[in-house]
Formats: sequence, structure tokens, C-alpha cells
Amino acid sequence: MADTHRRPAKTNGRHVACKNRIKSEGESKEESEEESEGADCHCWLIAERVSRAPFLPSARKCPYMEVHHVTEDAETFTCNAYLVVGDRTTLVDAGAMDGVVDEIREHTDDLEAVVMTHQHGDHVAQLETVCDAFDPEVYAYDDHPTRTHEIDDGDTVRIGDEDFDVVYTPGHADDHVSFVSDSSLFSGDVVVHDDGAFEYGSFGRTDMAGQSRERLIESIQDLLERMPDGSQSAGVEHMYAGHGGVFHGDVRDVVTTALERAEKREPKYPDE
Repeated sequence: MADTHRRPAKTNGRHVACKNRIKSEGESKEESEEESEGADCHCWLIAERVSRAPFLPSARKCPYMEVHHVTEDAETFTCNAYLVVGDRTTLVDAGAMDGVVDEIREHTDDLEAVVMTHQHGDHVAQLETVCDAFDPEVYAYDDHPTRTHEIDDGDTVRIGDEDFDVVYTPGHADDHVSFVSDSSLFSGDVVVHDDGAFEYGSFGRTDMAGQSRERLIESIQDLLERMPDGSQSAGVEHMYAGHGGVFHGDVRDVVTTALERAEKREPKYPDE
């Protein structure tokens, strides 16, 4: 298995996932290109390292998605909100952090879209503020005063430079959806890499009114079925969850681990 516990380097919330390695010291550019052709070495780069690296493969050989965690410095409870810069610069969830508009403006003045995983307060509290500032199109499963596009299971949305399938994943919330592409997963709260309950594969709580562990288990199963299995490509290698850390590695294994834990049907927290 790949190094599934490897964490991305972080600088100001930016995570740049590069599938090719940087040339090692004393290695020629040609040698580096030859070895990195078709390689899957998971070389995690931060913005500053990119600017001073002695050699990087060309853009054709080094595709990546530029993701900024714009609520990373929050001092109040909020979800993780991700700004994805690209062909269609998109915010995944708006969060509940005061000042999120300023954080977005650190990276772009042109926010084209917001896609919502669900509408719990920690994910949606700043949505109207973001809309007032940028006037983006808003994609959500349930109705909301700012929604411009209704999304449902099986739809496709553009986030950054990639097309993502919409997967309906209720259980934690009735309106919950996840977004999965050939390489990345925005999982909201249905599955997270780590939280206060588990490391390497956890799941959304289901002890509140209107929530269902049984439905959450079905949702995680559905998500696994809809994720690329890696037979035609490297598979999903980047997971951006609503809480906990960003994960780069074997995302299918993390989701499978979360499913196994959820299927035990034991309380996630001692007081649940």
C-alpha cells in the first residue's frame, strides 16, 4: 500500500498535490524526467517550495489541483472550507468563520461558484456574506435563499479544473452530498480522515435528531461504489473533508476503514 499516513505540507492553507517528484541533488533534468514519466510518487509540494525548486516537470506531466483551506486559522467552531482555484474557481462550503471573505480575497477576486455539501450551521453560516461579496452561483441539494442551482445524485459539477460526480450521502444530514472525481473527494461530514473519535477513517456523528447511523452506512457504501477503483488510473488520492485534516494517499482505504467502524454500530463518542 502507498504511504497512506503521509500528510501534505501546508503554507497558509495551500495544498498542492504533485504526482511527480522533484529532481534530487546532482541529478540531471533528463534523468529526472525519465524516472518520473508515469511515476506515482506522491511528492507533496507547498507554494514556496515550487518557487525555489531547481526543476519541476512541465505542466503537461505535473497536473495538480490548487486548494486553499480558507478556514484553517479559525478560532471559532467551523467546518473546513476549501477554495479551489482553476478553470472554475469554486468554494466548497462557506464555513462559519468571520473574515472568510478576506481569506478568499488573498487568492482571488473572482469566485465563480459555491458548492455546498450540506447546510448545517458550521458549513453555511457565512454563505450569504460570501454571496454578497462575490455574487457566485450556488449549488446545493436543499433550498436556500442564495441557491441558484439545485443538485442531486448523479449530477456533475465543475470544481477548479476537474469534473466531480454528485453523490447523495445522507445520514449525518438529510441534504448531504459528496463530490468525487477521478482523483479527489470532497466528503463533507460523511467521512473524515481524523477527528476526536478516530484517526485514519472516521465518520459523521449520528446521535442528533434526524440523523441515522443505518442511512450513513448505506451512504458510505454508495460512496465507495461511486469512487474510481484505480483499475484505469491511480484512483482517488486526495480527500478534503469537512473536519479534521486533509489527506493524500489511498483514500479508498480510509473510506473503507470508516465504513468498518460505522458498521460496528457502537457510539462514536462516549456520551452518544
